[in-house]
Amino acid sequence: MPLAVYLLALGVFAMVTSEFAVAGLMPQMAAGLDATIPQIGYLITAYAVAMTLGGPVLAAALAKVRPKPALMAVFAVFLAGNVLAAAAPDYPVMVVARVVTGVASQAFFGIAVSLCARLVRPAVRGRAMAVVMNGLMLGTLLGLPLATLTGDHLGWRAAFWAVSALTLFAALCTAVGLPRLGRAGDGGTVRQELLAFRAPRLWLALCTSTLVIGATFAAFSYFNPILTEVTGFGAGAVPLLLIAYGAATVVGNTVVGRLADRHTVTVLVWGLALNALFLTGFALLAEAPVPAVLMMTGIGLVGVTMNPAMITRVQRIGNARPLVNSVHSSFITLGVIIGSSAGGVAIGHLGLLGPVWVGVGLALLGLLSLLPERSAARVARAARAAAATGDTAVAVTSAATPARSTRSP
Repeated sequence: MPLAVYLLALGVFAMVTSEFAVAGLMPQMAAGLDATIPQIGYLITAYAVAMTLGGPVLAAALAKVRPKPALMAVFAVFLAGNVLAAAAPDYPVMVVARVVTGVASQAFFGIAVSLCARLVRPAVRGRAMAVVMNGLMLGTLLGLPLATLTGDHLGWRAAFWAVSALTLFAALCTAVGLPRLGRAGDGGTVRQELLAFRAPRLWLALCTSTLVIGATFAAFSYFNPILTEVTGFGAGAVPLLLIAYGAATVVGNTVVGRLADRHTVTVLVWGLALNALFLTGFALLAEAPVPAVLMMTGIGLVGVTMNPAMITRVQRIGNARPLVNSVHSSFITLGVIIGSSAGGVAIGHLGLLGPVWVGVGLALLGLLSLLPERSAARVARAARAAAATGDTAVAVTSAATPARSTRSP
């Protein structure tokens, strides 16, 4: 695997660490910015909305820029946003900082995934995507705990300064190690890139990705209160359990990356089916510590780890250019918003386990969204088999029919 692929993963790790930092620093940020906990929670929403809406716009603006300068520009915007967050004197400035970093983060994902597809052979794209997405998984596994630990000991501003330093380091490594490449294909005007979205299959694939991520985040967003108030774990045990969950995502992401190139849709079918199964088990067994942890680990193995297969599917149906990948990332972020929001509504009606049942429903909808593609694949296989049978029959008939003499009897 080229070194550049690992450098892209480092950039993703920096982005995700910044994204998750607020979740681990809520009390300190609320006190430091004279805000309430719900107001700090809105910073997460602002970040997600900025990713969903602003990321593709920035990616489109950089469509005619070569990949390396485009990444450097995005790094600069992201660094500025984190520095602004670290120095924010009040809540409104922090909101602006999170919007800026959210837009840059989404654009980085789109450009990085597009570039990754160009750096490797088509036969190993899924595996390469898994390497890049391990930056996301490691952000969950290490980035969030490290940001929280830094905030606990040095203050929440120190956590954002640390993320700024990590961003600068990733940018310098990318500047040195990333090869100089030209623009993809014909340069791809925005209008040309938008033509890919005329395909209904692409929109269906984007919706599947939203449902995959929504199913997982409906439950993941509320693991902490479920594990403490329903399962009965102490607050000190939850970070360790979330680290175990993060480790499972790294393993699952690696396995999916190995399979995504040759069995893209099959991986998604099995992933959604197993996720629905593990979510159901978690909802039914949440009061029993050992089964609950096993089910939660299973969700980690087959939830967000579907990213390499989702990316491979979208690139095959659409293309591997930055705009398609940025829009895909926006649909993934939309899944986070839908899953966490619907989960919050479900708590009011079904209690703390309501979000998990929402996850089950979204996973089943995801399976339904794959049925048209599975049906089309079966029809295509049947057509190929019929064609092969017809060719064979023609060959057998020809072999069995004696050649006629060219002479008259």
